[in-house]
Amino acid sequence: MFAPFSAARRAARFAWYRSGLFWRTFLLMSLLTAASMGSWIGMLNMFQRGPQVQQTAELVGSVVTLTRAALTHSAPDLRRELLLELVSNEGIRILTMNDYDVVEPPPNTALMADIAHAVRDRLGKHTRFSSSVNGVPGFYISFNIQEDEYWLMLERERLAGLTRVQWLGWATLVGLLSLVGAAFVSSLVNRPLARLTAAARAIAKGERPTALPEKGSQEIIEANRSFNQMVDDLAQVEKDRAVILAGISHDLRTPLARMQLEIEMASLPQDAREGMQSDINQMDAIIGQFLDFAKPTDAATFVAVNLSEMLSEVGREAGRMRDLKVAVDLMPGIHVMGNATDLRRVVNNIIENARKYGKTPGSDLTEINILLRVKATGHGRRAVIEICDHGVGVPQDQITQLLKPFTRLDSARGQANGAGLGLAIVERVLSRHNAELMVSNREGGGLVLQIALPLAG
Repeated sequence: MFAPFSAARRAARFAWYRSGLFWRTFLLMSLLTAASMGSWIGMLNMFQRGPQVQQTAELVGSVVTLTRAALTHSAPDLRRELLLELVSNEGIRILTMNDYDVVEPPPNTALMADIAHAVRDRLGKHTRFSSSVNGVPGFYISFNIQEDEYWLMLERERLAGLTRVQWLGWATLVGLLSLVGAAFVSSLVNRPLARLTAAARAIAKGERPTALPEKGSQEIIEANRSFNQMVDDLAQVEKDRAVILAGISHDLRTPLARMQLEIEMASLPQDAREGMQSDINQMDAIIGQFLDFAKPTDAATFVAVNLSEMLSEVGREAGRMRDLKVAVDLMPGIHVMGNATDLRRVVNNIIENARKYGKTPGSDLTEINILLRVKATGHGRRAVIEICDHGVGVPQDQITQLLKPFTRLDSARGQANGAGLGLAIVERVLSRHNAELMVSNREGGGLVLQIALPLAG
């Protein structure tokens, strides 16, 4: 019986896969930002690479040439002091190259390959490079003085350009700032639409939303102003309709009462008297339906209603009718937020509709089952009322017509009396209680109405 609610629950479980406007805008802006950053870094690296190679090659060539000249022309007894001065003042270390040195090759990158090629053009094709000698990291370049070979080590900090770690740090910082900016812009774009969506949802529930702020861009101002005007117009139409229906219904009851009195006083045959009284009572019931349909439901009147007790009372009262057989199965202690009078009217209208049109085939009785449970739905845990009869049901393709005002499906439900507002009143009241109404045919014959109401608290 609760398969529609189970399907709704399954759909809600995967609803987070569907991105809203905010996340779509945020994702699009993030992708565009990432693409622009990648292009910018690529272009910057491309344009920076040539000058960086040239500057590094000139620095290395100058340092090696000057160091070699200083060592060659210095007195042998002063070379030790010269080496110490180069280490302390210039950060340059000179090491004798030995066959047993543990040498690590330089990084195998395109930038290092270009630097090595440019340096060899200045110092000779036999120049060697290393990133570590005997476990000591640095930028090593080989050179020779006559027959002796040496390593010259430069501190990496002296080489121009950013390291990979620095590039990664700057890219991360810029990326985070870009994401924050994308989230901010997406929020600015989404906020007016979110307000408009919430206001439209409130109207769908029969509520009057607060006026949308008429500020921002010109398009947002115009949209919000038009929406506010539409809300005012709808409220006025609703008020005028309620006044017209109430006025007409009230005015009609005066001549009906006079006709009832005249029939009582007139000398008429008993059959004619009872027929005319039945017609007047039916007209009075139709007027009552008009009044119920026009009556608004104010959310300010909502209180915690003990639905279990209310349905138990309604079931007992309906069971006193001679042509009704009511069976109830109610979970105790279920409370919902709503207007107790309107909710009772909803259940009574459903029972009355079943009594008129849902008689059990081959019997003068209408069998009605009322079930109350707490179920998990797509909107969370709710109190679910199920009311069903054992009649002939309704053709599947005509079920949606049942909730429309002034609609009667006589061919499917037997004889028709009334204005066709019973289930329309039910649907109208429930929509203002933020409740769901589902109508379906019962297995084995009859009609099933399921009502899901928000729980109190």
